[in-house]
Amino acid sequence: MAFNPKYNITEKILNNLTFIASAREVIEQAHLVPKWEASLRRQAKLRNTHSSTAIEGNKLTLEQVEALSEGKDIIATDKDKKEVLNYLEALDAVHSFTEKGKIKVQDILNIHRMVSKGVLRDNKESGVFRDRQVYVGRRIFDGTGFKEEVEYMPPKTENVPDLVKEFIDWLNMDKTWKINPVLLAGIAHYEIARIHPFIDGNGRTARLIATLIIYLSGFDHRRLFALDDFYDRDRQAYYAALKTVQENNNDISKWLEYFTSGVAYSVNEVKEAVLKLGLKKKRVSKAQVSLTDKQMKIVEFMNAHGKAANKDLQALFKISAQAVHNELSKLVKLKVIKPQGSGRSLYYILE
Repeated sequence: MAFNPKYNITEKILNNLTFIASAREVIEQAHLVPKWEASLRRQAKLRNTHSSTAIEGNKLTLEQVEALSEGKDIIATDKDKKEVLNYLEALDAVHSFTEKGKIKVQDILNIHRMVSKGVLRDNKESGVFRDRQVYVGRRIFDGTGFKEEVEYMPPKTENVPDLVKEFIDWLNMDKTWKINPVLLAGIAHYEIARIHPFIDGNGRTARLIATLIIYLSGFDHRRLFALDDFYDRDRQAYYAALKTVQENNNDISKWLEYFTSGVAYSVNEVKEAVLKLGLKKKRVSKAQVSLTDKQMKIVEFMNAHGKAANKDLQALFKISAQAVHNELSKLVKLKVIKPQGSGRSLYYILE
Protein backbone atom coordinates (compact mmCIF):
# COMPACT_ATOMS: atom_id res chain seq x y z
CA MET A 1 0.00 0.00 0.00
CA ALA A 2 1.52 3.32 -1.10
CA PHE A 3 2.21 5.96 1.52
CA ASN A 4 -0.18 8.89 1.33
CA PRO A 5 -0.21 11.41 4.22
CA LYS A 6 -3.60 12.63 5.35
CA TYR A 7 -3.89 16.33 6.25
CA ASN A 8 -5.63 19.61 5.49
CA ILE A 9 -4.14 23.09 5.24
CA THR A 10 -5.87 24.68 8.21
CA GLU A 11 -6.04 28.41 8.87
CA LYS A 12 -3.35 28.04 11.55
CA ILE A 13 -1.01 26.19 9.19
CA LEU A 14 -1.56 28.81 6.49
CA ASN A 15 -0.90 31.66 8.90
CA ASN A 16 2.29 29.96 10.13
CA LEU A 17 3.55 29.35 6.59
CA THR A 18 2.86 32.97 5.65
CA PHE A 19 4.75 34.23 8.69
CA ILE A 20 7.64 31.82 7.99
CA ALA A 21 7.94 32.97 4.37
CA SER A 22 8.01 36.63 5.42
CA ALA A 23 10.62 36.10 8.17
CA ARG A 24 12.78 33.91 5.95
CA GLU A 25 12.76 36.57 3.24
CA VAL A 26 14.30 39.03 5.71
CA ILE A 27 17.06 36.50 6.47
CA GLU A 28 17.71 35.70 2.81
CA GLN A 29 17.97 39.37 1.92
CA ALA A 30 20.29 40.14 4.84
CA HIS A 31 23.89 40.97 3.95
CA LEU A 32 25.55 38.63 6.43
CA VAL A 33 29.31 38.67 6.58
CA PRO A 34 30.81 35.18 7.01
CA LYS A 35 31.72 35.77 10.66
CA TRP A 36 28.07 36.38 11.58
CA GLU A 37 26.79 33.51 9.45
CA ALA A 38 29.29 31.14 11.05
CA SER A 39 28.23 32.31 14.51
CA LEU A 40 24.52 31.81 13.78
CA ARG A 41 25.16 28.38 12.27
CA ARG A 42 27.22 27.33 15.27
CA GLN A 43 24.55 28.51 17.70
CA ALA A 44 21.93 26.53 15.78
CA LYS A 45 24.07 23.39 15.84
CA LEU A 46 24.70 23.62 19.57
CA ARG A 47 21.08 24.33 20.43
CA ASN A 48 19.76 21.61 18.13
CA THR A 49 22.16 19.11 19.67
CA HIS A 50 21.36 20.09 23.24
CA SER A 51 17.60 20.06 22.67
CA SER A 52 17.32 16.88 20.61
CA THR A 53 19.39 14.85 23.07
CA ALA A 54 17.78 16.46 26.14
CA ILE A 55 14.35 15.37 24.93
CA GLU A 56 15.60 11.79 25.16
CA GLY A 57 16.93 12.25 28.70
CA ASN A 58 20.46 13.53 28.13
CA LYS A 59 21.54 15.59 31.17
CA LEU A 60 24.18 17.84 29.58
CA THR A 61 23.63 21.59 29.72
CA LEU A 62 24.01 23.82 26.68
CA GLU A 63 27.31 25.06 28.13
CA GLN A 64 28.58 21.49 28.44
CA VAL A 65 27.52 20.74 24.85
CA GLU A 66 29.51 23.77 23.71
CA ALA A 67 32.55 22.64 25.71
CA LEU A 68 32.41 19.17 24.14
CA SER A 69 32.13 20.69 20.67
CA GLU A 70 35.39 22.54 21.38
CA GLY A 71 37.18 19.33 22.32
CA LYS A 72 37.13 20.01 26.06
CA ASP A 73 36.45 17.32 28.63
CA ILE A 74 33.51 17.64 31.01
CA ILE A 75 32.20 15.78 34.02
CA ALA A 76 29.34 13.64 32.70
CA THR A 77 28.53 10.02 31.90
CA ASP A 78 30.19 8.51 28.86
CA LYS A 79 26.76 7.81 27.37
CA ASP A 80 25.63 11.43 27.65
CA LYS A 81 28.87 12.69 26.14
CA LYS A 82 28.74 10.16 23.30
CA GLU A 83 25.12 11.02 22.44
CA VAL A 84 26.02 14.69 22.14
CA LEU A 85 29.17 14.07 20.10
CA ASN A 86 27.19 11.80 17.78
CA TYR A 87 24.55 14.43 17.19
CA LEU A 88 27.11 17.16 16.60
CA GLU A 89 28.79 14.93 14.02
CA ALA A 90 25.47 14.22 12.32
CA LEU A 91 24.57 17.91 12.05
CA ASP A 92 28.00 18.65 10.59
CA ALA A 93 27.42 15.95 7.96
CA VAL A 94 23.75 16.60 7.19
CA HIS A 95 24.56 18.43 3.95
CA SER A 96 26.37 15.36 2.61
CA PHE A 97 23.95 12.59 3.67
CA THR A 98 22.21 12.23 0.33
CA GLU A 99 20.63 14.13 -2.57
CA LYS A 100 17.13 15.44 -3.16
CA GLY A 101 14.99 12.76 -4.79
CA LYS A 102 17.66 10.08 -4.33
CA ILE A 103 17.11 9.15 -0.70
CA LYS A 104 17.59 5.45 0.04
CA VAL A 105 16.49 3.23 2.91
CA GLN A 106 20.19 2.81 3.66
CA ASP A 107 20.45 6.57 4.24
CA ILE A 108 17.90 6.28 7.06
CA LEU A 109 19.91 3.41 8.55
CA ASN A 110 23.12 5.42 8.24
CA ILE A 111 21.58 8.40 10.04
CA HIS A 112 20.46 6.15 12.87
CA ARG A 113 23.89 4.54 13.06
CA MET A 114 25.51 7.95 13.29
CA VAL A 115 23.36 9.13 16.21
CA SER A 116 23.25 5.81 18.10
CA LYS A 117 26.74 4.32 17.73
CA GLY A 118 28.29 3.54 21.08
CA VAL A 119 25.21 4.46 23.13
CA LEU A 120 22.84 1.49 22.73
CA ARG A 121 22.92 -1.47 25.07
CA ASP A 122 23.84 -3.64 22.09
CA ASN A 123 25.84 -1.83 19.42
CA LYS A 124 24.61 -4.40 16.85
CA GLU A 125 21.25 -2.61 17.00
CA SER A 126 22.79 0.60 15.68
CA GLY A 127 21.90 1.27 12.05
CA VAL A 128 19.56 -1.72 11.67
CA PHE A 129 15.79 -2.06 11.88
CA ARG A 130 14.40 -3.37 15.14
CA ASP A 131 14.01 -7.13 15.49
CA ARG A 132 11.30 -7.08 18.16
CA GLN A 133 8.22 -5.14 19.17
CA VAL A 134 8.77 -1.91 21.08
CA TYR A 135 6.37 0.60 22.60
CA VAL A 136 6.36 4.14 23.90
CA GLY A 137 5.34 4.26 27.55
CA ARG A 138 5.55 6.19 30.75
CA ARG A 139 5.80 5.31 34.42
CA ILE A 140 2.73 6.13 36.52
CA PHE A 141 1.90 5.68 40.19
CA ASP A 142 -1.30 3.67 40.69
CA GLY A 143 -1.59 4.14 44.45
CA THR A 144 0.50 1.16 45.46
CA GLY A 145 3.54 1.51 43.24
CA PHE A 146 4.85 2.50 39.83
CA LYS A 147 3.81 0.70 36.67
CA GLU A 148 4.49 1.17 32.97
CA GLU A 149 1.63 2.51 30.88
CA VAL A 150 1.69 2.04 27.10
CA GLU A 151 1.07 5.33 25.29
CA TYR A 152 1.86 4.23 21.76
CA MET A 153 2.29 0.83 20.14
CA PRO A 154 4.20 1.16 16.84
CA PRO A 155 3.56 -1.06 13.78
CA LYS A 156 4.51 -4.72 13.94
CA THR A 157 8.21 -5.45 13.61
CA GLU A 158 7.81 -7.49 10.41
CA ASN A 159 6.11 -4.52 8.70
CA VAL A 160 8.87 -1.98 9.40
CA PRO A 161 11.07 -2.54 6.28
CA ASP A 162 8.10 -2.24 3.90
CA LEU A 163 6.70 0.82 5.68
CA VAL A 164 10.04 2.62 5.49
CA LYS A 165 10.44 1.69 1.81
CA GLU A 166 6.93 2.93 0.98
CA PHE A 167 7.70 6.22 2.71
CA ILE A 168 11.06 6.60 0.92
CA ASP A 169 9.45 5.80 -2.46
CA TRP A 170 6.92 8.57 -1.83
CA LEU A 171 9.63 10.96 -0.63
CA ASN A 172 11.59 10.51 -3.87
CA MET A 173 8.68 11.36 -6.15
CA ASP A 174 8.97 14.64 -8.06
CA LYS A 175 5.52 15.78 -6.95
CA THR A 176 6.44 15.25 -3.29
CA TRP A 177 9.11 17.96 -3.45
CA LYS A 178 6.48 20.41 -4.72
CA ILE A 179 4.94 20.31 -1.25
CA ASN A 180 5.92 23.26 0.92
CA PRO A 181 9.31 22.23 2.45
CA VAL A 182 8.16 22.98 5.99
CA LEU A 183 5.15 20.70 5.59
CA LEU A 184 7.30 18.05 3.95
CA ALA A 185 9.74 18.08 6.86
CA GLY A 186 6.84 17.82 9.30
CA ILE A 187 5.36 14.86 7.42
CA ALA A 188 8.74 13.08 7.41
CA HIS A 189 9.30 13.78 11.10
CA TYR A 190 5.97 12.27 12.04
CA GLU A 191 6.17 9.24 9.75
CA ILE A 192 9.55 8.09 11.05
CA ALA A 193 8.32 8.60 14.62
CA ARG A 194 5.15 6.64 13.79
CA ILE A 195 6.94 3.68 12.21
CA HIS A 196 9.46 3.68 15.08
CA PRO A 197 11.85 1.56 13.00
CA PHE A 198 14.59 1.21 15.63
CA ILE A 199 15.00 -0.22 19.11
CA ASP A 200 16.04 3.22 20.36
CA GLY A 201 17.00 6.59 18.87
CA ASN A 202 13.81 7.02 16.81
CA GLY A 203 13.19 10.59 17.98
CA ARG A 204 16.69 11.78 17.17
CA THR A 205 16.54 10.06 13.78
CA ALA A 206 13.13 11.59 12.96
CA ARG A 207 14.32 15.07 13.90
CA LEU A 208 17.49 14.70 11.84
CA ILE A 209 15.52 13.54 8.80
CA ALA A 210 13.30 16.62 9.14
CA THR A 211 16.47 18.74 9.31
CA LEU A 212 17.82 16.95 6.23
CA ILE A 213 14.68 17.70 4.22
CA ILE A 214 14.70 21.34 5.31
CA TYR A 215 18.28 21.50 4.01
CA LEU A 216 17.79 19.55 0.76
CA SER A 217 14.77 21.67 -0.15
CA GLY A 218 16.94 24.78 0.05
CA PHE A 219 14.77 26.21 2.81
CA ASP A 220 17.67 26.22 5.30
CA HIS A 221 20.68 26.01 2.98
CA ARG A 222 22.75 28.02 5.48
CA ARG A 223 21.78 25.71 8.39
CA LEU A 224 20.79 28.57 10.69
CA PHE A 225 17.56 27.27 12.24
CA ALA A 226 17.44 25.50 15.61
CA LEU A 227 14.22 23.56 14.99
CA ASP A 228 14.68 21.11 17.87
CA ASP A 229 14.91 23.93 20.41
CA PHE A 230 11.16 24.51 20.19
CA TYR A 231 10.28 20.90 21.07
CA ASP A 232 12.48 20.91 24.16
CA ARG A 233 10.91 24.09 25.54
CA ASP A 234 7.68 22.21 26.21
CA ARG A 235 8.20 18.47 25.81
CA GLN A 236 4.66 17.62 26.90
CA ALA A 237 3.28 19.78 24.08
CA TYR A 238 5.62 17.98 21.65
CA TYR A 239 4.41 14.54 22.71
CA ALA A 240 0.79 15.71 22.83
CA ALA A 241 1.06 17.00 19.25
CA LEU A 242 2.39 13.64 18.08
CA LYS A 243 -0.51 11.87 19.83
CA THR A 244 -3.14 13.98 18.05
CA VAL A 245 -2.66 11.91 14.90
CA GLN A 246 -3.91 8.74 16.58
CA GLU A 247 -6.79 10.68 18.12
CA ASN A 248 -7.83 12.10 14.71
CA ASN A 249 -7.97 8.94 12.60
CA ASN A 250 -4.38 9.30 11.31
CA ASP A 251 -4.95 12.90 10.18
CA ILE A 252 -1.69 14.80 10.80
CA SER A 253 -3.17 18.31 10.47
CA LYS A 254 -2.91 19.07 14.20
CA TRP A 255 0.66 17.81 14.24
CA LEU A 256 1.49 20.06 11.27
CA GLU A 257 -0.06 23.02 13.09
CA TYR A 258 2.35 22.36 15.95
CA PHE A 259 5.31 21.68 13.65
CA THR A 260 4.83 24.83 11.58
CA SER A 261 4.50 26.83 14.81
CA GLY A 262 7.90 25.48 15.82
CA VAL A 263 9.50 26.43 12.52
CA ALA A 264 7.92 29.89 12.76
CA TYR A 265 9.42 30.31 16.22
CA SER A 266 12.87 29.20 15.06
CA VAL A 267 12.91 31.29 11.89
CA ASN A 268 11.75 34.35 13.81
CA GLU A 269 14.60 33.97 16.31
CA VAL A 270 17.12 34.01 13.46
CA LYS A 271 15.36 36.97 11.85
CA GLU A 272 15.57 38.94 15.09
CA ALA A 273 19.26 38.06 15.48
CA VAL A 274 19.97 39.14 11.90
CA LEU A 275 18.19 42.46 12.41
CA LYS A 276 20.16 43.14 15.59
CA LEU A 277 23.43 42.37 13.83
CA GLY A 278 22.50 44.73 11.04
CA LEU A 279 21.74 47.55 13.44
CA LYS A 280 25.07 47.15 15.20
CA LYS A 281 27.17 47.08 12.04
CA LYS A 282 26.00 50.00 9.93
CA ARG A 283 29.41 50.52 8.33
CA VAL A 284 29.56 47.04 6.77
CA SER A 285 29.41 46.89 2.99
CA LYS A 286 26.16 45.56 1.53
CA ALA A 287 28.06 43.27 -0.81
CA GLN A 288 27.32 39.64 0.00
CA VAL A 289 30.38 37.40 0.33
CA SER A 290 29.86 33.92 -1.07
CA LEU A 291 32.11 31.21 0.38
CA THR A 292 32.63 27.57 -0.46
CA ASP A 293 31.71 24.94 2.09
CA LYS A 294 35.37 24.45 3.00
CA GLN A 295 35.92 28.19 3.44
CA MET A 296 32.85 28.42 5.66
CA LYS A 297 34.21 25.59 7.82
CA ILE A 298 37.44 27.56 8.22
CA VAL A 299 35.42 30.58 9.34
CA GLU A 300 33.42 28.37 11.73
CA PHE A 301 36.65 26.96 13.18
CA MET A 302 38.03 30.46 13.78
CA ASN A 303 34.73 31.58 15.23
CA ALA A 304 34.82 28.69 17.71
CA HIS A 305 38.52 28.86 18.59
CA GLY A 306 39.34 32.52 18.09
CA LYS A 307 42.13 31.81 15.62
CA ALA A 308 43.62 29.14 13.35
CA ALA A 309 47.10 28.23 12.18
CA ASN A 310 47.87 26.33 9.00
CA LYS A 311 48.54 23.11 10.94
CA ASP A 312 45.12 23.32 12.64
CA LEU A 313 43.38 23.30 9.28
CA GLN A 314 45.60 20.58 7.89
CA ALA A 315 44.35 18.35 10.69
CA LEU A 316 40.74 19.48 10.19
CA PHE A 317 40.59 18.78 6.45
CA LYS A 318 43.36 16.15 6.10
CA ILE A 319 44.99 18.18 3.31
CA SER A 320 48.46 19.56 2.64
CA ALA A 321 49.91 22.78 4.03
CA GLN A 322 49.91 24.27 0.50
CA ALA A 323 46.22 23.46 -0.01
CA VAL A 324 45.40 25.14 3.30
CA HIS A 325 47.54 28.15 2.36
CA ASN A 326 45.59 28.53 -0.89
CA GLU A 327 42.26 28.62 0.97
CA LEU A 328 43.59 31.07 3.56
CA SER A 329 44.95 33.35 0.85
CA LYS A 330 41.52 33.49 -0.81
CA LEU A 331 39.88 34.40 2.49
CA VAL A 332 42.47 37.10 3.16
CA LYS A 333 41.84 38.54 -0.31
CA LEU A 334 38.10 38.57 0.40
CA LYS A 335 38.86 40.42 3.67
CA VAL A 336 37.15 37.68 5.68
CA ILE A 337 40.26 36.89 7.75
CA LYS A 338 43.59 38.56 8.43
CA PRO A 339 47.05 37.23 9.38
CA GLN A 340 48.71 37.78 12.73
CA GLY A 341 52.37 37.15 13.62
CA SER A 342 54.92 35.73 11.19
CA GLY A 343 56.95 32.64 10.40
CA ARG A 344 56.14 29.66 12.61
CA SER A 345 54.02 31.91 14.81
CA LEU A 346 51.72 32.92 11.92
CA TYR A 347 48.01 32.45 12.56
CA TYR A 348 44.78 33.95 11.27
CA ILE A 349 41.78 35.64 12.88
CA LEU A 350 38.46 36.87 11.55
CA GLU A 351 38.25 40.42 10.24
